Amino acid sequence: MNISSFLLILANTLMLVSGQFLWKYGLMQREKPFESIRTIIEVILSPYIIGGLFIYGCATVLWLFILTRVDLSLAYPIQSLAYIISIIGAYYFFGESLSMLKIVGCLLILAGVACIGFSGKYA
Repeated sequence: MNISSFLLILANTLMLVSGQFLWKYGLMQREKPFESIRTIIEVILSPYIIGGLFIYGCATVLWLFILTRVDLSLAYPIQSLAYIISIIGAYYFFGESLSMLKIVGCLLILAGVACIGFSGKYA
């Protein structure tokens, strides 16, 4: 896999995480977003939720393009970097906890992605 393919996968991953963050922020704007049909519709029509859906749609189109260039068995594990980005982002943007176990989990994910990435080079 070349650097441009890796950067495309990384861009796709960042788009997915950004969409999730917009959804989370949009849901945080209401005290009880699923209290009634009316509040559900209001949440769905929120600019944050719609923006997240738009970004997700763009990420899906990009993913389809990526799959024409990169083996799924290589591309999909790299996309697991979204877990790490989301944990770090949630800590900074939403004040969520960042425990030692989460950090160890992130390191294990990085190690797994590295092993998969190198497997194509040395197999």
